[in-house]
Amino acid sequence: MAVKANELGQVPVLMYHRIVPKPEMSLDRSTKELYDELTRLAKGGYVPVTAAEFVNGVFNVPAGRHPVVLTFDDSTPGHFALDAAGNPKPDTAVAIILRVAQENPGFRPTATFYLNKELFGMDDTQAPAGLNWLRRHGFELGNHTVSHPSLAGMPEKRVQDEIGGMEDRIVRLTGAHTTTFAYPFGAVPRKKAWAEKENGRYAFQGIFLAGWRPSISPFDEDFDRWNIDRVRSEGKIKENDCTRYCSTAWLEYLDKNPDERYTSDGDPNTVTFPRTAEDRLAKGFRGRARAY
Repeated sequence: MAVKANELGQVPVLMYHRIVPKPEMSLDRSTKELYDELTRLAKGGYVPVTAAEFVNGVFNVPAGRHPVVLTFDDSTPGHFALDAAGNPKPDTAVAIILRVAQENPGFRPTATFYLNKELFGMDDTQAPAGLNWLRRHGFELGNHTVSHPSLAGMPEKRVQDEIGGMEDRIVRLTGAHTTTFAYPFGAVPRKKAWAEKENGRYAFQGIFLAGWRPSISPFDEDFDRWNIDRVRSEGKIKENDCTRYCSTAWLEYLDKNPDERYTSDGDPNTVTFPRTAEDRLAKGFRGRARAY
């Protein structure tokens, strides 16, 4: 194929925390760093898809381009706010995403926001308008628990109250359930099933970790929708081995090893890959397979 499609390649799921003018804590990214990284993605042929689309393998990326999932944890004020006119405030993550999309046609303005009780600093009178603005404009809302605790070691009821309590609030404010969940601190509860669903309260289709590598393709037989890897957004700094395992390093690696990266065939109804990778295709997608 002319575009060398490989829909069994790796997909970067980038993990952001606070977006601030000047970083103060280790996970912070500056507004300029976010703008520069998103611009780099756009220039490098990446197209954002939501976490829900990725989990279900239902996304439309033009031929020769690469999906990327932008995830923002903890619903802090630097992610999103509306001004008096009802538009995203400048220098919030949403405003920066929209700016990069405007400057780079084909860079789809979407991301997934994993919500805690703070809800971008909005109270319950402001939150419905804000959350529904995001949904109307193609952004995904995800669950990240009420108070952002480590779920490891917690009893079942506390795990479900943390997740279910946040889900109850999101449904109350938006009228809609979330599709995906991200573990606070990447900490998994004693029984994963407690986080996956609670009858009538929440039932996720995918769960994200706080890992250190790109995700494998959702069409790969080894893809585990309950343990999806993410990559921390950061430069090649020594802290936490970011010289190898954070976003700048991984994006450089995928640029240098394009055969390992997910490259779209442009047809959302087919799964195209080199014939040498045929044994990795999950059984459920064999009817859509196009090997070359």
